[in-house]
Amino acid sequence: MTAHLKMNERQPAILDDMAQGIIGTPTPRREGPLKVTGQAAYAAEVGDGTEAVGMLVRATIAKGRVTSINEAATLAMPGVLAIITDERMLRNPAQGGADKAPVQGPRDVAYFGQPIALVVAETFEQARHAAQNISVVYETSPDAITDLLDGDAPVERPAAKQIDQGDIENAMNDAAFSIDATYTTPSQNSAAMEPHASLAWWEGENVILHSSLQMLKFNRNELADSLGIDPGNVRVLAPYVGGGFGSKLGLAPEAVAAALAAKELGRPVRVVMTRPQVFETTMRRSATQQRLRLAANEQGELSAIGHDALVSNLPGESFSEPVALATHFLYAGKNRSYSHKIARLNLTCAGSMRAPGEAVGMLALENAMDELAHEAGIDPVELRLRNIPDVHPEDGKRFSSHSLAECLTTGAERFGWDKRNPTPGTVREGEWLIGIGMASAARGNILHEAKARVVLHSDATITVETDMTDIGTGTYTILAQIAGEMLGLSLDRIEVKLGDTDFPPAAGSGGSWGAGSTGSAVFLACQKLRSEIADLLGADQAELTIKDGSVISGNVHHELAQLLTRDLSAEGHIEPGSTSDEVEQATFGAHFAEVAVSAVTGETRVRRMLGVFSAGRILNMQTALSQCHGGMIFGIGSALTEELVHDVRDGHIVNHNLAEYHVPVNLDVPDIEAVFLEERDSWANPMQSKGVGELGISGAGAAITNAIFNATGVRVRDYPATLDKVLKDLPDI
Repeated sequence: MTAHLKMNERQPAILDDMAQGIIGTPTPRREGPLKVTGQAAYAAEVGDGTEAVGMLVRATIAKGRVTSINEAATLAMPGVLAIITDERMLRNPAQGGADKAPVQGPRDVAYFGQPIALVVAETFEQARHAAQNISVVYETSPDAITDLLDGDAPVERPAAKQIDQGDIENAMNDAAFSIDATYTTPSQNSAAMEPHASLAWWEGENVILHSSLQMLKFNRNELADSLGIDPGNVRVLAPYVGGGFGSKLGLAPEAVAAALAAKELGRPVRVVMTRPQVFETTMRRSATQQRLRLAANEQGELSAIGHDALVSNLPGESFSEPVALATHFLYAGKNRSYSHKIARLNLTCAGSMRAPGEAVGMLALENAMDELAHEAGIDPVELRLRNIPDVHPEDGKRFSSHSLAECLTTGAERFGWDKRNPTPGTVREGEWLIGIGMASAARGNILHEAKARVVLHSDATITVETDMTDIGTGTYTILAQIAGEMLGLSLDRIEVKLGDTDFPPAAGSGGSWGAGSTGSAVFLACQKLRSEIADLLGADQAELTIKDGSVISGNVHHELAQLLTRDLSAEGHIEPGSTSDEVEQATFGAHFAEVAVSAVTGETRVRRMLGVFSAGRILNMQTALSQCHGGMIFGIGSALTEELVHDVRDGHIVNHNLAEYHVPVNLDVPDIEAVFLEERDSWANPMQSKGVGELGISGAGAAITNAIFNATGVRVRDYPATLDKVLKDLPDI
């Protein structure tokens, strides 16, 4: 029995009438104890000991063709079982939701680190040794391009992403104040704690893949497409995922390689990427070059916004970093111009990573707004307040909800913004120059189609089943909270089963849509079960109160376990509808940061951060705050440390490990406070919630670099703001 909803109209606040009281509460992640005690088995840890081990062999040129591999010598090495060179594994990682698996062609090499073979052996050590010593001969192409700013790079201009409204040139010329500045951001890696790993085995014509993935209903199709089999012959398992941040949205090469090897050998094969392989072979975020133009009158009211972007990807890839996503709707301004160019480079495939678009686009936009505020002599918070649009500034669409002004004012008050000295370089503590800065936060809200099954057992326990994944965001807990709230049962009576394509297909973990989409499917299934309970009592569902295993109808209490004579099962199914066309849905926030910059070395230390956010109903306050804290910490990395360095001679990544690719660690992270404003958005989904995961990232880094300017007077437009970039422009103070 299916409860289906297509989002074509606003939804009433049904959860407000529930009595269990567990929605929104700060509930610890229920799988947490399993993870910290090592009982949660990840993809590299499952198996019964009979599996062979594969190690990827990867290209050591930027562009060309494999002409030969000395397989005979490698096959003679101890323990080596097979060398897989099937062209089906010569592929880029799939972008999330791809459904298909891109294939490069027979032995074509498009980037340094691309898989070209798989060595399979009895042990990891044997496979690694053989892969490191295999002899490969290449035909090298001389026209490889590995630098975003190389003028010879082929550049594409997608027509749909070139927008001009009004006359930005005249607006800039007529402006009382204007900014025309270029910002650059480097390539980045998701750097999830768990490396990409897959274990594959075959049962007849069916393949089972235990992997670390985010969106199983798509990953199933991608694997089927790679292998040339029907998706019905593929089962994907991913019950525990140790972080993804976009790098595991689509299928990566190790999964296809494991499946091909398992088929050839007739036994399970496990392939685990090393950390350098994760960096060089999975998704990177594209480096960007962004030109921001802002024009304003004497009151600081924007008359024009221009956002021109240059990003990169491999030839043939459709994804490109959508840097202007927030620029389209965040601030008013009659004259608007956007250009988007894609340079085709021979570097690791670029894809979604940690708030694609806003994460890097808002670094430039919010820096430019700070520059405009300084030039106009207007407080940065006040400048933003004066430019909040009443409707979408390009198409006139109304917002489903909009709390940016309240986020800005609440944050300013809590942070002590009124104590900020607006004159750069005037606050000092010994060698340390002190400054504070701020930035807006924004992230579009998305609903994706999702299904989930809920079984209410006759003993008044619940089982929730969906192929949704939990990548450390709290899915196991949040889905249990929704089911428990709707059906009046405590969390200890609820089992949530995730990460199995035998279960109903969910929205997957990505784009901050997971909890809202799949949670809504659980909500709808439970709503159907409440209707069946009402039918058992001959009552109206609206009159029911279900709490602590008791059903109250007409002031009469019934024990749920006594009322049920059989298991009741329902499937919830939600999909987007016309509401996404009728209103602009987004989440908003404001970041505030205080930094200390050494006048001697140029080192920046973040001393405190505050984020104030508005994201509809918060389903679990603890996990939501945790996600925002994580996003703000990424803001520290984006502002100060994170940068993939490519050697332009061949495109290889110089810092392909966590020793040299610097994500923030404990000593880099100060006191962080995150606050949620009370909000409901009836246009978003039946629970009136919105996505949280990527909102905390968007704009966070810009607040830090704006604080560096307030501390020192130095504008760093080339991210990250490493000490050498700050030091060279420090005034003699």
